[in-house]
Amino acid sequence: MLYSTSNSFSLHFRSKIAVPDVLEAAKDADVLVFVIPHQFIKNICKPLVGQLKPTAVGISLIKGFDIAEGGGIALISKIICDFVHVPMSVLMGANLAGEVADEKFCETTIGCRDPAVGRMYRDLIQTDYFRVVVVDDVEAVEVCGALKNIVATGAGFIDGLGFGDNTKAAVIRLGLMEMIKFCEVFYPGSKLGTFFESCGVADLITTCYGGRNRRVAEAFVKTGKTIEELEKEMLNGQKLQGPQTAEEVNYMLKNKGMEDRFPLFSSIHRICKGEIPPADMVNCIRNHPEHMCTFDKEHTTVTGNHD
Repeated sequence: MLYSTSNSFSLHFRSKIAVPDVLEAAKDADVLVFVIPHQFIKNICKPLVGQLKPTAVGISLIKGFDIAEGGGIALISKIICDFVHVPMSVLMGANLAGEVADEKFCETTIGCRDPAVGRMYRDLIQTDYFRVVVVDDVEAVEVCGALKNIVATGAGFIDGLGFGDNTKAAVIRLGLMEMIKFCEVFYPGSKLGTFFESCGVADLITTCYGGRNRRVAEAFVKTGKTIEELEKEMLNGQKLQGPQTAEEVNYMLKNKGMEDRFPLFSSIHRICKGEIPPADMVNCIRNHPEHMCTFDKEHTTVTGNHD
């Protein structure tokens, strides 16, 4: 339960905090925190419909998308909001769970439209070792958290192929460019500055060097096993977010005839599905359209081809 004392907030937990029934756990909550694999979110939300406090607010730490009707994809925070009708915020950042648990310093980003609620989340979550920055660019924060897992999968392919940090840096840079373009195309109004918060470039770098998507993707190349086999062996059957998110994104790009505009995302998806060999990653980054530059008449500036 959440208590407010003047301008600060504190948490009070009952002695029994593990509640297996989702409705029992959530019905009297002031703040709902959603942290589950994104493929289970609808089943979690269904029992909560019409059962929550009218003043409740929610925050999602879930990374990924869901397939939507009409050939598109939907943000997880929107799915939650559509089910339970509570204002939703999101939290994303360079926050590897083990390091957070060990209280090693890190930053995170909260996307929240309501300044008062954003301050509440910051006061509630921030500690000396876990620093919070609140921005109002909610969609871009959430999209960053999903797309970085695709790029990290590509970084793992590069590691498995035996290339060095220079090549991985190219994957990270081109991945960041496609993340930015994705928001420009599908979430117009997103702010470029959001990509320089912890949810953007920081989380991207961390995941491309330290996350399990990278680790399993490296093993995918080295062992020749399928993603599904490696999930069973390395993750105890848990699902990787990178390949699944790549499939969801590719579903929309293919339906909209836009695969060529996001060649890195498309190549990573096709490698995961066994449609092309992992070695084609190198051809993808070598021939990426971000490398196609034109000089203006005075030869004083260089403009990347973003068409």
